[in-house]
Amino acid sequence: MLHYAVKVAVSAGLIVAISEIARRSSGVAALLAALPLTSVLAFVWLYVEGQPTEAIATLSGQIFWLVLPSLVLFVALPWLLRQGVGFWAALALAMGLTAGAYAVLRPLLRHLGVDL
Repeated sequence: MLHYAVKVAVSAGLIVAISEIARRSSGVAALLAALPLTSVLAFVWLYVEGQPTEAIATLSGQIFWLVLPSLVLFVALPWLLRQGVGFWAALALAMGLTAGAYAVLRPLLRHLGVDL
């Protein structure tokens, strides 16, 4: 139980830290948020819990392919906001476009032999 509490505290602490840093410096916060911290934490937690390194390697490769459609969000959201779309609507639209990108990419990757 303590191990689980530590995982939650460290993971949540990073998110809170980034949001607090963003209030002072969006550039520094963006850099920290762009780092694959959640992926690194997942790798560490899996390793500490005794998962085989092959499982970690598989996860890392799958994350690589799934990062690509997530980039749609970071292009669409600022564009929509700058077009005057309200925050919640822009976020919903950007998330919808990102979901669409995932829907297109997954079958394409399967066709190319990438296992997700």
